[in-house]
Amino acid sequence: MYQLISPQTIFQYFGDDDKEMLQEMIQIILDSNLKDLKNMDELYATQDWAQIKRRCHKAKPSLSYIGAIQTRKILESIEGDLENSHQHFNELLHDIGIIEKELHTFLDSL
Repeated sequence: MYQLISPQTIFQYFGDDDKEMLQEMIQIILDSNLKDLKNMDELYATQDWAQIKRRCHKAKPSLSYIGAIQTRKILESIEGDLENSHQHFNELLHDIGIIEKELHTFLDSL
Protein backbone atom coordinates (compact mmCIF):
# COMPACT_ATOMS: atom_id res chain seq x y z
CA MET A 1 0.00 0.00 0.00
CA TYR A 2 2.84 2.39 0.83
CA GLN A 3 5.72 2.84 -1.55
CA LEU A 4 8.03 5.15 0.44
CA ILE A 5 6.78 5.57 4.01
CA SER A 6 6.43 2.92 6.69
CA PRO A 7 3.52 3.12 9.14
CA GLN A 8 5.37 0.68 11.43
CA THR A 9 8.33 3.06 11.60
CA ILE A 10 6.06 6.03 12.26
CA PHE A 11 4.42 4.20 15.16
CA GLN A 12 7.84 3.11 16.41
CA TYR A 13 9.10 6.70 16.59
CA PHE A 14 5.93 8.50 17.68
CA GLY A 15 3.94 5.74 19.38
CA ASP A 16 0.36 4.77 18.63
CA ASP A 17 -1.25 5.74 21.93
CA ASP A 18 -1.69 9.47 21.21
CA LYS A 19 -3.25 9.90 17.76
CA GLU A 20 -3.50 13.68 18.09
CA MET A 21 0.22 14.07 18.79
CA LEU A 22 1.00 11.69 15.94
CA GLN A 23 -1.14 13.76 13.57
CA GLU A 24 0.59 16.96 14.71
CA MET A 25 4.06 15.49 14.14
CA ILE A 26 3.16 14.29 10.64
CA GLN A 27 1.66 17.70 9.84
CA ILE A 28 4.86 19.43 10.97
CA ILE A 29 6.88 17.21 8.63
CA LEU A 30 4.51 18.05 5.77
CA ASP A 31 4.40 21.79 6.48
CA SER A 32 8.04 22.31 7.37
CA ASN A 33 10.57 19.77 6.13
CA LEU A 34 8.90 18.66 2.91
CA LYS A 35 7.85 22.19 2.01
CA ASP A 36 11.41 23.46 2.55
CA LEU A 37 12.78 20.71 0.34
CA LYS A 38 10.25 21.34 -2.44
CA ASN A 39 11.17 25.02 -2.50
CA MET A 40 14.87 24.51 -3.18
CA ASP A 41 14.56 25.45 -6.88
CA GLU A 42 15.33 29.06 -6.01
CA LEU A 43 18.42 27.94 -4.10
CA TYR A 44 19.64 25.98 -7.10
CA ALA A 45 19.04 29.03 -9.31
CA THR A 46 21.24 31.16 -7.05
CA GLN A 47 23.68 28.31 -6.35
CA ASP A 48 23.19 28.70 -2.60
CA TRP A 49 24.93 25.42 -1.79
CA ALA A 50 25.20 26.12 1.93
CA GLN A 51 21.44 26.59 2.30
CA ILE A 52 20.70 23.51 0.18
CA LYS A 53 23.00 21.49 2.42
CA ARG A 54 21.32 22.89 5.56
CA ARG A 55 17.83 22.02 4.34
CA CYS A 56 18.83 18.51 3.34
CA HIS A 57 20.62 17.91 6.63
CA LYS A 58 17.67 19.24 8.64
CA ALA A 59 15.18 16.97 6.83
CA LYS A 60 17.07 13.69 7.15
CA PRO A 61 15.82 12.76 10.64
CA SER A 62 12.21 13.46 9.67
CA LEU A 63 12.48 11.13 6.70
CA SER A 64 13.86 8.45 9.03
CA TYR A 65 10.92 8.98 11.41
CA ILE A 66 8.44 8.23 8.62
CA GLY A 67 10.46 5.34 7.21
CA ALA A 68 11.36 7.07 3.92
CA ILE A 69 14.89 5.66 3.84
CA GLN A 70 15.16 5.71 0.03
CA THR A 71 14.41 9.43 0.04
CA ARG A 72 16.85 10.05 2.88
CA LYS A 73 19.54 8.47 0.68
CA ILE A 74 18.71 10.99 -2.05
CA LEU A 75 19.31 13.79 0.47
CA GLU A 76 22.65 12.23 1.35
CA SER A 77 23.55 12.14 -2.36
CA ILE A 78 22.67 15.81 -2.71
CA GLU A 79 24.76 16.69 0.35
CA GLY A 80 27.68 14.65 -0.97
CA ASP A 81 27.98 16.49 -4.30
CA LEU A 82 26.03 19.73 -4.03
CA GLU A 83 27.17 21.38 -7.25
CA ASN A 84 26.23 18.36 -9.36
CA SER A 85 23.07 17.41 -7.49
CA HIS A 86 20.29 18.87 -9.62
CA GLN A 87 19.36 15.46 -11.05
CA HIS A 88 19.08 14.11 -7.51
CA PHE A 89 16.91 17.10 -6.66
CA ASN A 90 14.51 16.09 -9.44
CA GLU A 91 14.36 12.58 -7.95
CA LEU A 92 13.73 14.16 -4.57
CA LEU A 93 10.80 16.17 -5.90
CA HIS A 94 9.29 13.01 -7.36
CA ASP A 95 9.63 11.19 -4.03
CA ILE A 96 8.21 14.12 -2.07
CA GLY A 97 5.05 14.02 -4.19
CA ILE A 98 4.61 10.35 -3.33
CA ILE A 99 5.44 10.89 0.35
CA GLU A 100 2.90 13.71 0.67
CA LYS A 101 0.14 11.53 -0.77
CA GLU A 102 1.11 8.60 1.43
CA LEU A 103 1.26 10.72 4.59
CA HIS A 104 -2.20 12.12 3.86
CA THR A 105 -3.50 8.58 3.31
CA PHE A 106 -1.86 7.52 6.56
CA LEU A 107 -3.41 10.46 8.46
CA ASP A 108 -6.82 9.64 7.02
CA SER A 109 -6.49 6.06 8.28
CA LEU A 110 -5.88 7.07 11.91
